[in-house]
Amino acid sequence: MDIGTDPSPLHLANVHKSFGSVEVLRGIDLKIDSGERVALMGPSGSGKSTLLNCICGIETVDEGEICMDGEDLGKLSSRDLERLRREKVGYVFQSFHLLPTLNAFENVEFSAQLAGMNKNEREERVSELLKLVGMEHRLKHLPDTLSGGERQRVAIARALIHRPKLVLADEPTGSLDTETGAQVLDLLKSLSDELNVSLLLVTHDKASTRICDRVITMKDGLLIS
Repeated sequence: MDIGTDPSPLHLANVHKSFGSVEVLRGIDLKIDSGERVALMGPSGSGKSTLLNCICGIETVDEGEICMDGEDLGKLSSRDLERLRREKVGYVFQSFHLLPTLNAFENVEFSAQLAGMNKNEREERVSELLKLVGMEHRLKHLPDTLSGGERQRVAIARALIHRPKLVLADEPTGSLDTETGAQVLDLLKSLSDELNVSLLLVTHDKASTRICDRVITMKDGLLIS
């Protein structure tokens, strides 16, 4: 199946991946439409992390195709893969991954620099996004002076700085208490709606799936629902 011209934010067809004799992904078909939010659940060892790594281009697939916004990952050079990740994908992690020596504004601005924005555009875009996530009053604070929820808000702003088509959120509430986690999920939903960004949310928490349009379950390298 040739999906290389599909303009959807993400389309996978018959994706297989093995490590040695262990087949971790056993024929994955998945399509996420523009602005759609999809939750991916499954037990540890089901293949979720490998699937994310293949979508990011960190791992190459053994068989099948992964297409992102009309580009077939399997046909891209390493330089073009890096460009695709930088331009079209945003990442939100459980452990935030903020740079400890940069304040909130600088953490988001650094990603804007990597995206090639000029100084005026960077400053305007960073200020706009930090206001959207409710962090305009904490611009000059270092990560270790922020609460977990505040750090995740900064991380979300950073993920959206380059106007990605797709955000990959890997257990984004895993380090947060229930109330703060709910606030972060609501924020992801509202920003996805406002900016028309697709979301693939990997979670163990069924309650987190409430913000998603679809829930799919992974087991033994297969999508079973």
